[in-house]
Amino acid sequence: MSMTITEKIIAAHSGRGSVKAGDFVYASVDIALGNDITAPIAIREFTEAGIAKVWDPTRVALVPDHFTPAKDIMSAQQAKVLRDFARAQGLTHYWEIGEMGIEHALLPEQGVVGPGDLVIGADSHTCTYGALGAMATGVGSTDLAAAMATGKVWLRVPESVRFTFTGTRGEWVSGKDLILYTIGKIGVSGALYQAMEFAGPVIRALPMDDRLSMCNMAIEAGAKSGIIAPDRITRHYVRGRLERAPVFYKSDARARYAAALEWDVTGLEPVVACPNLPENVKPVSALKDVRIDQVVIGSCTNGRLSDLATAARILKGRKVAKGLRCLIFPATPAIWREALRKGYLKIFLEAGAVVSPPTCGPCLGGHMGVLAEGEVALATTNRNFTGRMGHPKSQVYLASPAVAAAGAVTGRITHPAQIVG
Repeated sequence: MSMTITEKIIAAHSGRGSVKAGDFVYASVDIALGNDITAPIAIREFTEAGIAKVWDPTRVALVPDHFTPAKDIMSAQQAKVLRDFARAQGLTHYWEIGEMGIEHALLPEQGVVGPGDLVIGADSHTCTYGALGAMATGVGSTDLAAAMATGKVWLRVPESVRFTFTGTRGEWVSGKDLILYTIGKIGVSGALYQAMEFAGPVIRALPMDDRLSMCNMAIEAGAKSGIIAPDRITRHYVRGRLERAPVFYKSDARARYAAALEWDVTGLEPVVACPNLPENVKPVSALKDVRIDQVVIGSCTNGRLSDLATAARILKGRKVAKGLRCLIFPATPAIWREALRKGYLKIFLEAGAVVSPPTCGPCLGGHMGVLAEGEVALATTNRNFTGRMGHPKSQVYLASPAVAAAGAVTGRITHPAQIVG
């Protein structure tokens, strides 16, 4: 039976020779992930069920990244729940402040997840790991509790939709632009409970950081997961990094898809998602009159080293616009240190930006950049719903690091070519 890459991974983890869209399976997971918002609920359910030990202390990952460094007593208590549980259970994958990074940047970097894995996480952006050729999806905290106890998850096999990108990608068009463009085409419910499979020559040439950005935002189209078949770029990324041997799957030539869409991105310019939905996408040139109060560069979508390199290229020798706040969040300590070594942090500070330790902070309106009433942010984050970054009467525009950095210089949404040519 011909299968998609997603179906092959689920079949392999369900002890079946094959599965098809719509099948219900009880699958083994490779990694079960929680953070300081979702894991405390899972830990409570786990404990109240009378379970003494997790199924495998090397396969449960806890990352206190949303409200850390702790912003108040409540967030400190949340983080303490993770810390105490990780110590009591002897978890291999728990990172304290100083080691901790944004979970969906940290786990790939540390080799905790890889090709062929089935990963669940009590965070919707767990779909990020599909960039490595994994089946990765978000679940609720009670599902996480069950997985911590049993190593299993109940799933309905999703339909797959194939998105093929052809043509020539422009200099300033990144993976973030490609996924925003896609969501703008199909809408925030356009791939509801489906696996978004990204393919084509443009994807094959895309660096891993950009692939991670694309799969990260599959959930913003309502998808169950996003995935890219492993290739030479994947193999290079995971070589010497992974904890477990990778398994490289690809879709069969005659695999069945719910739909197949193809777009030629030649001539595509950078795009921006306007308030208050990620589907409200417009070309950057159409938004040149939008004034902004704050720029945020970072998050699990765009806080990786290449994102910081792009921002540094634009900000070098320039200043942040007067009256504008520019906040930069390297996604992990390793990225922070490498950005320091390469001189990016010096460029940011000399430009008048603020550099934060790794945290999800402002993305969810948690801390380190909450918006006041009437303020407008241009951010490399993944959601711009009403009140997402603070006051319900604030606004968030979503863009790539290049567009965000250009906006930081001018104080308005700006094409990066206008800054550096």
